[in-house]
Amino acid sequence: MSVTSCPQCSLENVYADGALWICADCGHEWTAGEAAESSLVVRDSNGNVLVAGDTVTVIKDLKVKGSSIPLKQGTVIRNIRLVEDDAEHIEGNSEKIKGLVLKTCFLRKA
Repeated sequence: MSVTSCPQCSLENVYADGALWICADCGHEWTAGEAAESSLVVRDSNGNVLVAGDTVTVIKDLKVKGSSIPLKQGTVIRNIRLVEDDAEHIEGNSEKIKGLVLKTCFLRKA
């Protein structure tokens, strides 16, 4: 099976090391079978690939359900978590609001 890009960062600088494939850019290791399973790529509003632990910025004011405090444009969300099997949502915390689930179309990688 030919693997052409890393499933985590989607860059093409990968090489085979025995049964594992290794990305020289991000250091991610996977087997050829895992690459087919984890083809879900999460992207921000500009098309940049998001991975768990990234920092993102809100690009427009957003109302938050269950809170009287809106998320203002420019709010930083640190250490995001990816939602399993969903490329359009991430989880994270702002300084004032914890437990947010945000759509990636309103986010930009910081």
